Amino acid sequence: MSHIKDMKAAAALTAVATGVMAAPVAADTLEEVLERGHLECGVSTGSSPGFAFLNEDNVIEGIDADTCRIVAAAIFGDPSKVVFSPLENKERFTALQAGEIDMLARTTTWTLSRDVGLAFDFAAVNFYDGQGFIVRADLGVTSALELDGATICTTSGTTSELNIRDYFTANGMSFSPVVYEKSSETRTSFFAGRCDAFSSDASWIAGLRIQAENPDDYVVLPEIISKEPLGMVVRHGDSRWKDVVSWAYYAAVEAEELGITSENVDQVLADNKNPAIARFLGQEGDLGELLGIPADYAYQVIKTVGNYGEIFERTVGKESPLNLERGMNALWSDGGMQYAPPAR
Repeated sequence: MSHIKDMKAAAALTAVATGVMAAPVAADTLEEVLERGHLECGVSTGSSPGFAFLNEDNVIEGIDADTCRIVAAAIFGDPSKVVFSPLENKERFTALQAGEIDMLARTTTWTLSRDVGLAFDFAAVNFYDGQGFIVRADLGVTSALELDGATICTTSGTTSELNIRDYFTANGMSFSPVVYEKSSETRTSFFAGRCDAFSSDASWIAGLRIQAENPDDYVVLPEIISKEPLGMVVRHGDSRWKDVVSWAYYAAVEAEELGITSENVDQVLADNKNPAIARFLGQEGDLGELLGIPADYAYQVIKTVGNYGEIFERTVGKESPLNLERGMNALWSDGGMQYAPPAR
């Protein structure tokens, strides 16, 4: 069973609070992870259905949690070798920059200022999203363009604040922001009727609605006002570690492209005569050696965590309470944006 670590990132307060980041950490994170014997992975605080959610057995589930497990499986052959660090929005970057976690998988949008200004690397995008709005049904609102003068709840330390301002300014509208430090506070405030609307990633809004005592009391508006590529984040200055995180994730995507699942991977391995699949699953070649991890890393990812489609469906898709469509997160071959570079 995966473990949960209580996190307080106050030690690195300097960096994001002042806007002045320390120099990138020069380290070999893979060696540190191997020596420690587990991965330290930052996720949300257990209140994000579908992404990182604490279930009744006190285990964190979700697509972000499983992304952490993918990396642990690739390195150790065991997805349970990960300690989850639940982080608020404002804590996540200080914790990563200070080296308190090895990677971040916390519904974090890839932006230029985060990539360059905060000295981070985005290893890949595990969920393509966009920002939307949810309102109380009794307002009678059917479009975000009808929210002129509304009070809007959002959480500090996110891309949502700037996106709202840009959208309202571009459309000649005004609004009153109601900003909270913690996502749990924002959710409570919205359900208590302290604001007319709540704005965040559309996937997060879908999770918020199903948490309501009566979901029919709330309406998700049709407008998507931004691009939100949510991905895994590591520190600048450690290219090998970024490679490990990226290619572990791409193994799950390529497995879906090849039709290899957690249920059939052993049969594929036994019957395989395709040299490309042999290289991918570690039967031949040196792909794992190039990364510094076991030759069968892709096999371990698929067998113990699943391919991307399996992970998507059980965490945010049709097998989950969110019941989200694949949409942009379908494979490129199905009209989506999920695409794995060739493993060769």
